Amino acid sequence: MANQRSLLLLILSITLLFSIISCENKRGDEKSIAFSELEQIKDSGVITVLTMYGSTSYFIYRGQDMGFQYELSEQFAKSLGVKLHIKVAQNIPDLIEKLLNKEGDMIAYYIPITKEWKDSLLYCGEEIITHQVIVQRSSATIRPLRDVTELIGKDIYVKPGKYYDRLVNLNDELGGGILIHKVTNDSITTEDLITQVAEGKIPFTVADNDLAQLNTTYYPNLNVKLSISFDQRASWAVRKDCKHLAEAANKWHDENMTSPAYTASNKRYFEISKAITHPTILSLREKKISHYDTLFKKYAKEIDWDWRLLASLAYTESNFDTTVVSWAGARGLMQLMPRTAYAMGMPAGMEHNPEESVKAAAKYIASVNRSLRMIPDKKERTYFILAAYNAGLGHIYDAIALANKYGKNGSKWYDNAENFILLKSNEEYYTDSVCRNGYFRGVETYNFVRNIMNRYDIYKQKIPADK
Repeated sequence: MANQRSLLLLILSITLLFSIISCENKRGDEKSIAFSELEQIKDSGVITVLTMYGSTSYFIYRGQDMGFQYELSEQFAKSLGVKLHIKVAQNIPDLIEKLLNKEGDMIAYYIPITKEWKDSLLYCGEEIITHQVIVQRSSATIRPLRDVTELIGKDIYVKPGKYYDRLVNLNDELGGGILIHKVTNDSITTEDLITQVAEGKIPFTVADNDLAQLNTTYYPNLNVKLSISFDQRASWAVRKDCKHLAEAANKWHDENMTSPAYTASNKRYFEISKAITHPTILSLREKKISHYDTLFKKYAKEIDWDWRLLASLAYTESNFDTTVVSWAGARGLMQLMPRTAYAMGMPAGMEHNPEESVKAAAKYIASVNRSLRMIPDKKERTYFILAAYNAGLGHIYDAIALANKYGKNGSKWYDNAENFILLKSNEEYYTDSVCRNGYFRGVETYNFVRNIMNRYDIYKQKIPADK
């Protein structure tokens, strides 16, 4: 009997020991899983970041990946010693779904911090306080509204959704009187409405403060100081079980906020003016457009262009300033992106040399001309070349494909393909199956081609071709 009790105690002891070991191993595995998320990224050498297309997040410009969220993602990836891979989602629910399905490691987009997602997400990394603002004009003769009560009796144009809903609530709070116009045209975006405000076509619209602030760099006559909503915290996010990745993102953000790289990115998108002021023709009496006419004449021959058209391109790009560096990093007289300039054979460090700049630009124009041989008419092809010079070939291919799909002539620019470069800022079009290059702020390219051709017409009237 004693032997039986001893045997039973031994069995119970062994069972208890195995249970303890099993629990310890389980806890160790949980720690390993949590820890391995970050280590797995480092071992693979790549972090997959989920984001969305947009002027404040991610887009392709002149063949290069750009955007504030994209640049911060690059900085975070660099801090981990890994390469960045971007995967684009269509909207915030799609971002979260892709993250939870492990299609990406992290969301680099401002996700509103709400109770709804706190059970499945860890908010971390880049964080902002956002709110909705009135976008209005301001000048020496136009006093901007400074209080929400002044909105009574005013016409405000907004897209359906959160901006419209906030205005309706605000109108109720004020006892009515705001003249709210819901813009239901699917081809018009919030940024289009901001442009219309800047151009005086409509008096007011509403946008998030970061988007509004970015647009003041294009339109200096905008005022975006009047807030109409409560502050909303928004942040990057990872899955709930990725604590080590979240900790790394928080540490990076705390240390990166004052870094030169972060400061440069913030200035590039939200502070540096993208508006260009233009000088007059250098000398009508001497029939000179610029100090660089000799270079335009020399290299225009190589691409069979009128030198005055090449001069008009340079004027629009740089104001004939060889020292200028654009917000996007384009340099010199012809404002080529560094990668493009080097691909065209420009020696390193010569970006601000006027002859090297014009020479490389002519080579690039010749290259784009070859890539657009599907446009049979030479004059029409010139418009497409100018558009590609500004936007990059990818977005021009998209505009051609969209034009052909929706019953327009993809081989004609004016009132055909140019209409679809405009629509590439609209989700319905940049997510179309024929588009390969995503979001693009097409209004800049639309105006770019028209401005160059209008200036070229002026040059032809005032400056002889053989002078």
